[in-house]
Amino acid sequence: MKKIIIAIDGHSSCGKSTMAKALARQLGYIYVDTGAMYRTVTLFALRNGIFKGDSLDAARLEEMMPQVNVSFRLNPETNLPEACLNGECVESEIRTMEVSSHVSPVAALPFVREAMTLQQQRMGLEKGIVMDGRDIGTVVFPQAELKIFVTASAEVRAKRRFDELKAKGDDVNFDEILRNVQERDYIDSHREVAPLRQADDAVVLDNSFMTIPEQNEWLLQQVEKAVAD
Repeated sequence: MKKIIIAIDGHSSCGKSTMAKALARQLGYIYVDTGAMYRTVTLFALRNGIFKGDSLDAARLEEMMPQVNVSFRLNPETNLPEACLNGECVESEIRTMEVSSHVSPVAALPFVREAMTLQQQRMGLEKGIVMDGRDIGTVVFPQAELKIFVTASAEVRAKRRFDELKAKGDDVNFDEILRNVQERDYIDSHREVAPLRQADDAVVLDNSFMTIPEQNEWLLQQVEKAVAD
C-alpha cells in the first residue's frame, strides 16, 4: 500500500490527537501532534516570564526563540510520542489549563508559526505520516492526499476537556473551560497568520455524537479511498 500524508485539522478539544494517534498506530505511520509543539513554546514562555498576566511580550519571545528546541521521544510503555522542551519531557505540563489558556496568542505569532511549520514539513518528507493541528491541510501540507476537518459543538468539546482534567485529579470549572474553548475558537479562526479554516478539499467529520469505534471505522474508510485514488 502506498504511503500518504494525512492532515487532520479542526477546533480545540475535538479529539484530533486521540484519533490521529490511533490511526497512525493502525497504519504503522508516524504521528505528530503539532498542537503539542505550540503548547511547548507556550510553556517556555510561561517558565521564562514572557507573560505578564495575560499580556505576552512577543518581542522578548522572538529574541529567545533560538533557545527553544521542540522534539518528540517515544514512550516505551505507551509506544506514543511525548513532547520535549530542550530535551526535557514536558508532556504532562503542556496539557494543563494554564498552558491551554495562553497557547492561542503564542500560536498566532508569525515567527513561532514559521519555525514550527518548517520543522513539521521536514517531518513529512518521507510521507507515511499523520499530523494534526489547525493549519496542516492549508499551510503545512496543502499537497496532503487526505485532509480531515474535525468539528463538534463547543459544549461537547468543553465537557470532554472537563472530564479529561477531572480524571487527572485537577480542580477545574466547566464554565471556565467552555469560555476557554470559545475564546480559542475565535482567536484560532481570526488570527492573521495561518488561521483555522477548512481546506477546500477536506472531508468534514462532526464527531459530536460518534463513538470512538464509529469514528475509527469512518477514518479507515477515508484512508482507503485516498490510497485508491
